[in-house]
This record gives sequence, structure tokens and C-alpha cells, in this order.
Amino acid sequence: MSVTDEKIMPKSFDETLARRVLALGRETLSIEADAIRALQARLGDDDSFVNAAQLIMACDGRVVVSGMGKSGHIGRKIAATLASTGTPAFFMHPGEAAHGDLGMVTRNDVVIAISNSGESSEILDILPAVKRLGARVIAMTGKPASRLAKLADVHLNIAVDKEACPLNLAPTTSTTVTLAMGDALAVALLDARGFREQDFALSHPGGALGRRLLTHVRDVMRSGDAVPSVRPETSLVEALLEVTRKGLGMTAIVDAEGRPVGVFTDGDLRRVIERMHDFSDIQIRDVMHANPRRVRPEQLAVDAVAVMEEFRINQMLVVDEDDRLVGALHIHDLTRAKVI
Repeated sequence: MSVTDEKIMPKSFDETLARRVLALGRETLSIEADAIRALQARLGDDDSFVNAAQLIMACDGRVVVSGMGKSGHIGRKIAATLASTGTPAFFMHPGEAAHGDLGMVTRNDVVIAISNSGESSEILDILPAVKRLGARVIAMTGKPASRLAKLADVHLNIAVDKEACPLNLAPTTSTTVTLAMGDALAVALLDARGFREQDFALSHPGGALGRRLLTHVRDVMRSGDAVPSVRPETSLVEALLEVTRKGLGMTAIVDAEGRPVGVFTDGDLRRVIERMHDFSDIQIRDVMHANPRRVRPEQLAVDAVAVMEEFRINQMLVVDEDDRLVGALHIHDLTRAKVI
């Protein structure tokens, strides 16, 4: 076996180094947690947080988040969180803004400019143009006396005592606090807008919550010839053939107007076999389960799931407003649709 074929295993830490690694990990979390608690304590010292929320709520345009370096990475997350919780927002790289992307900003927008020092040249270079456009500016800095803080309409103080980095250089605590401030602002706006689960689902149609809140029974039900149904006078044997043909593990029993009067499932068949040995002359009405559970096509699929779970059933009939059979649901249909 060649050297290149061998697995290169990392060297194990000795006991001293392992203890130091663990200690630094814990210290980092402690420093950052303390910084967030300090941010929480001073959040009400002035009106800046409320003013920032009011400025965004009154905005007829969008929130444009901008920041350089690590602040830019955090800014992207803040913009994404705002956008997904009811506040239209996007991220604008300050370097690209100076070369044309500033055209995305309008006088109706609010710009959130992020810079821990408050002196980032890339942000300060575009700020005069932003102000000339008429957009309002919210600054997030760790230096209330910085140029960015003074030029902004509202300043959010994200100062920290120290970075978690042992050298006190790498942005760690400061970026964590900035992200926390962004989350606090997004959540406050979410509540102020009356944003609810249904609204969240609309912006997350591909996610689990979106599927749960946007999928209706009509989207997943079997319909037409795929729905097993027989009349009450049908023999049990013929009904079993219908169950087998349609593969739903059950059949609906409907009257002359197509309204369900009963249902017969695989489970019902097992119970019939336990009681009788000869059922060649039995009609399905004699062994069906009367008054079956129903659901409407326009109901959410999760409503059907709730009924199935409550009554421990695997199938449900779907009826229209006149109680006529229009479809059928199996628990597997809901699983495939990722509703459950």
C-alpha cells in the first residue's frame, strides 16, 4: 500500500492540550453568553431599538443590509431572517454597491449598515450616496462615537468588552452580538406585523412547515376510479375484490346519491373471519362500519392527519359540500407528501 493510499489520522491531543481545548471552548461560550446578556441589559437604555423597529415598520420599500468582511456574513443572515419573517430585505455588498449595485436602493428603503468599528471605509464611501437617495440609515456599530454611528438616523450599539479570540483580534463575540441584535429586531418586527405560522409557510413552501400548512386534502387524495366504492347490497366477496383492485385497504359503501354510509377495511375483514367461517352470502351492509370519518377537499392535510391519529385509522373518505364521495386518503399518501 502506498503512502497516498493510507489514511492520514490526526495526531491525538495529549492530556494537557485536550484540557486547554475544552477550557477555551467553554470560555468562548461563556464570553459570548455574557456579551449577549450585557446587550439585553442595555437594550432599553435609550429609544434606539424601538426607533429602529418603527423606522422599518414605516418603510414602504425594503430593508437593505450591508457590511464588509465578517460583518457582511452576519448581514446576509440578518437579511435572510428578516425576509423570511415578513420584512422584505436583501443583502448588498458595499464594494459592489460602489460599482453599480447602489442602483438597487431607493428612497423608500431603509439601509442597515453594519460595522463593529463604525469606520469601515467601504460602508462610509457609499453612505453619502445612500443619504442623497433619501433612504434612511440604521447603523449597527460597537462605537457610538464613530462616524457611521453619527451619520445614521438610528444607531444600535453592539459594543462588546472583548472578543472570545485569545488574541482579542478575530471577530467572535462581536459577530455573535451583531447576529443576536439582528434576530431581536426580526422577532420584534415579526410580532408587530402580526406574522403567523401561515405567513411563515408561504415563504418556506419547500420546508416541513410549508408542506404542513400549504398542503390541502385535494392535493394528495385519490380520486376518480382510484377511489374504492360499492353499494350497501354488494356481497362481501365482491366488496373484497374492490378493496383488492384499488389497493387502499378499504372500500367506501355509498348510497344511490353517492353519499358514504359506511366503510369496510382490512381490519374489519379480520374481525369478520374471527366471527364467521362462511360469509359467501353476506352483504357488505351487514359488516360495514357505519358513519365513517370524513374530510373535505379544501381542508388542510394536517387536519386529516389529526383525525387519523385521534381515532387510530389509516384511511379517510373525502366528501364534497353535499356529502358526496369525491376521494379517499391513505396514511401513506400523507407520508409520501411529507405532511407527516
